[in-house]
Order: sequence, then C-alpha cells, then structure tokens
Amino acid sequence: MKSAKISIIIVTYNAMKWAERCFSSLRKSSPSVSCIVVDNGSTDGTQDFIRNNFSEVEFIQSEENLGFGKANNLGIEKAYKNGANFFYLMNQDAWIFEDSMAKMLEVYDQHPQKAEIGILSPMHLDGTGQKLDFNFERYLGKNTGRNRIISDLYSGNAKSFYEVDFVNAAHWLIPKKTIDEIGGFNPYIFHYGEDFEYVNRVRFRNLKILVCTESGVVHDTVQGLYKKEPKTKQEMLAESRISARKQRENRYFDPASDFDLKKEKKEFFSNIIKLALKGKLEESKYYYQLYQFFSKRFPDIVQKREIILKEKHPFLNL
Repeated sequence: MKSAKISIIIVTYNAMKWAERCFSSLRKSSPSVSCIVVDNGSTDGTQDFIRNNFSEVEFIQSEENLGFGKANNLGIEKAYKNGANFFYLMNQDAWIFEDSMAKMLEVYDQHPQKAEIGILSPMHLDGTGQKLDFNFERYLGKNTGRNRIISDLYSGNAKSFYEVDFVNAAHWLIPKKTIDEIGGFNPYIFHYGEDFEYVNRVRFRNLKILVCTESGVVHDTVQGLYKKEPKTKQEMLAESRISARKQRENRYFDPASDFDLKKEKKEFFSNIIKLALKGKLEESKYYYQLYQFFSKRFPDIVQKREIILKEKHPFLNL
C-alpha cells in the first residue's frame, strides 16, 4: 500500500534486554516505518541507548510512570499530528520481520470492506521464533470453533486472515479510522487489561479484529498463564481475585453493558449479606473489600463511561 504512513509506538520501561533487537528490526521493515518511543521512567539506561544508537526514533520522556495505556496515548497523539494513517502498537519485548508490515497491509488493501477493520494483528511467535506465543495461541483457540483457524493452519490451508474476538496489544496495526472512532486507551487502567477494554469498544462499534496468517512477528514474553507462577494457595487466590476484579472493571466499561450504579451497589450488599448468613465469612469479607475498592472508583468509572459513549477521540487530545 503506497500511501501507508506507519508510525510504530513503543512504550518502554527498563527495556535494555530487548532494545537492540527491537529497534534494529524496525530499520529493516519494508515498507519503511517511523517510530515514537514513550519512556515511562527507565532506570537501566534505556533512554540513552535509544538516543545514542537509534537517532531516527522520536523520543518522549515521561516524568512519571504513566502505565501502558496513558503512555501509548501520548504516542498515538504525536503520530496522529505527524500525519500517520496507520498506528502500530508494539511491546518493548518484541520485534518484527522485514515483510511483517507488508503482509498486514496486503490484507487491508485487499479487504472488500476496509471500513469494517478495527485492528489487524500478525501471528505472534515466542522468543525462539519457532512456536506461537502461548497467550496468542490461547486467543486463537477460543475462536477456532467459529472460524476453524487451528485446523486450517495445521492442514496448510490457512486463509490470509481470520476474524477473532480478541488479540492482545503486543502487536496491533490500527488504521486511522479506528483512532477517529474509538480513540485511545482508557487511562483508568494502569496496566494489564487495557487491551480487553479497548477491544470491547472496537466490537461495540461493529469493527473487526483480523489476524493476518502470513505476517509473523516475535513477542519475547513469559510463556505461560502468569508472569510469575504462583507458589502457594494464597498466591493463587490473590491472582484469581485480581483477575475477577479486572473482569468486573471491563464489564463496567463495556459500552454494550447495561451499567447501573444503584444495581451494582445493591448486588454488592446482597452478596455480602447472603454469604455472611450462609457462614461463608471469608467470601463475605472479600465482597466487602471489593465494594470498598470500587466505591471509591465508581465516580471515575461513570465519568469514563460517559467519555467513551459521547466524546470524539475518547481519551486523546486531538
């Protein structure tokens, strides 16, 4: 696609382990790309390394750790004002191949309904480059009953793209139209879960998430369900409760959900009382703690929902 002006946006935080491979890969991309880095306060020399070795990178130094979403929003705003028509969000622990962008742009260019495309994703490989990234494979598996992507890949009959419900934001190619309609990441979410929340908004606007099977990239992250494997039952319980809280937050922000603050508060108190009466005091206590957590945040949640539903370019200063 000759008119593609691609801006790659990378949020860094102590990225020295991957910086050389990550940024060197961008130089080899065909078509060529520009890059914006938003650094969240690295302390391992990441800033100087990028400035000294990759002078073509447009560098933004945040005065504080903004988290993944807010930092990406800064990069998106800068790229938008620079005239980008494609925004490629990429993790710091990742790199691309020479033809990664070209293969995704082929899917976009040949798609009969470009206006329906919300996000394009390549195939995410793990750090070895020999297997699919663990979580990416899980996301594909959740869709295979509908699109048979796993069977098609196994038999060598894969189509050039498949529609999926979700793919993580380690590698996202976003057309400008999506930014215009969906905006940026929700700043309420500091880290983990911001891509789920964003995808809910994409799907609410009837836009599609496409996986491009002929485009490969690397995501050199931990291969498993956890960044750090829980060792005790207490750690497992803590992980499950964090996950449950994240799921609740995503439901609150989902524009397709019927969020009613009074009903939510009533549900909390109902669960607290019912569990206590049944003698499940620990669970009752957990729901009370969960209510305390959200009661302080409900005004912000309501405000952010209004922004999502009513404002142009939500969460972006454009």
